[in-house]
Amino acid sequence: MQEQRSPVRLVASDMDGTIVGAGNSISDRTVRAFQACRAAGIDVVFVTGRPPRWLDPLRERIGHEGTVICSNGAITYDLAADEVLASNLLPLDQMFAAAEVIRGLFPAVTFAAETVDGIHLEAGFADTGSAEILGGIIPQPLQESLAGQPGVAKFLARASGISPDDFLRRVAPEVAELVATTHSAPSMPLLEMSLPGLNKAVTLADYAARKGIAAAETVAFGDMPNDVQMLGWAGQGYAMASGHPAARAAAEFTAPGFNDDGVAVILERLLGGRAAVAEAGAR
Repeated sequence: MQEQRSPVRLVASDMDGTIVGAGNSISDRTVRAFQACRAAGIDVVFVTGRPPRWLDPLRERIGHEGTVICSNGAITYDLAADEVLASNLLPLDQMFAAAEVIRGLFPAVTFAAETVDGIHLEAGFADTGSAEILGGIIPQPLQESLAGQPGVAKFLARASGISPDDFLRRVAPEVAELVATTHSAPSMPLLEMSLPGLNKAVTLADYAARKGIAAAETVAFGDMPNDVQMLGWAGQGYAMASGHPAARAAAEFTAPGFNDDGVAVILERLLGGRAAVAEAGAR
């Protein structure tokens, strides 16, 4: 007998590598699929490692509507109001303690920190040509630039000469009592750290509970290690076929790859076919 699944009331999607590609945009087909979800009364929330200031693909292609869970669950953001609704910040003393441990393992490591309202960089963290990251910011020691801040949304560590997976394997166990550690950059050894116990799934579950929506009524999409808990929490978790092995192992289902508009393919199936989605998106 085929298992009877709960009706879908919430769609949660990662951004980069899931619906947003190297061109920092979202395909027309995927945009129509999300529009059709909302037209059908399904809540749509985007759950990303990006900070609020890097949500232009949503603003430009999806519209100024809805809630976005940013910074791997540390920030809940209202896209229409351009307002932070809630934040779960890593205390500075824990961040600096983790930095000391990591620097002991990798002496050449460089750090950055995302706060609710911006980014703070050490010298050497970003290439001088990385305009998107630097944005006119002058790098300086984090002890100085973060003075007076209540905490950070995300703490970043960048190394060289090691794969992202190996970097994570070396560091995560050593700082587990201080920070939650993950990564989402496919080829850059860049670790993303936040408050212990915090991840995308935690904040998504809280969002769903406030809406009276159960995990069984949620479909989630993701492609990288920072999506693992979210894919496991959702009643229907879909890893992208083009995604990281850890994401594919955590998810019950696999969506077609990013280049095949995998998220749109699955949403069209859930909504009754591509023609139905096109009709709903045109309304």
